[in-house]
Amino acid sequence: MVSKCANPECSESFLYFHQGKLFRLETEGREDRRRQLGDETGISKPLRRLEFYWLCGGCAETLTIAFEKGSGISVRPRPVRPQAARVSARANATAA
Repeated sequence: MVSKCANPECSESFLYFHQGKLFRLETEGREDRRRQLGDETGISKPLRRLEFYWLCGGCAETLTIAFEKGSGISVRPRPVRPQAARVSARANATAA
């Protein structure tokens, strides 16, 4: 259950879906708790685990959430999109 912003430095409470950004990530459960699914061939694969994380509106403007095998979930700066960088550069040029 999502109750607060996933950014550890933020304490904003989750209230509505239309505020901030909700992330659905497929993660791996702990090895000792992972169940195995199999078929008639005897080949088994781990049960996938979906988890939800939420960033408040303020944090979602500059941050994103990522999952890395081995280290888990982390909050990171959003990569700058080339289009957004060009628009920002134009805005700065016209303001000068």
